Amino acid sequence: MATVESDVRINEGTSADLDAVMTVMEAAFGRTYGEAWTRSQLAGILPMTGVSLSVACDMRDHQIVGFALDRRVADEAELLLLAVLPERHRRGVGRNLLEDFLARSRNCGLSKVHLEVRDGNPATVMYRQGGFEAVGRRRNYYHSPGGERHDAITLALQL
Repeated sequence: MATVESDVRINEGTSADLDAVMTVMEAAFGRTYGEAWTRSQLAGILPMTGVSLSVACDMRDHQIVGFALDRRVADEAELLLLAVLPERHRRGVGRNLLEDFLARSRNCGLSKVHLEVRDGNPATVMYRQGGFEAVGRRRNYYHSPGGERHDAITLALQL
């Protein structure tokens, strides 16, 4: 059974958190599957209308241990990224970030949320437990540096 971290709080993130977010991104995604975003991609999307960054902060040492990036358009939201430091996996941090995203989406009156995840990513279990269902597949969406290609699974949840 996963340990739930009670000393982790979800806060609104800003561009001042980019260094810490990139540390989490690089640790969580690595270079194996081609899922990670660059710092310039993050910095470019943050100021856009409807985009939100949430950070999971360990209140003991004030370290950011996870983050989620989403965007709202019309009456839907897309979870663009969700990542947690590998040493903090299976402790409820990712689930807390997901639940925060869903609560904010419901509070905004959105009707649907969706995301894409690499086929085979263990986080798919968490998303399915959260109520998401597979609605599509993008063949060869992710490109690893070694030339391998991996499908993306599109998941959606009606709110």
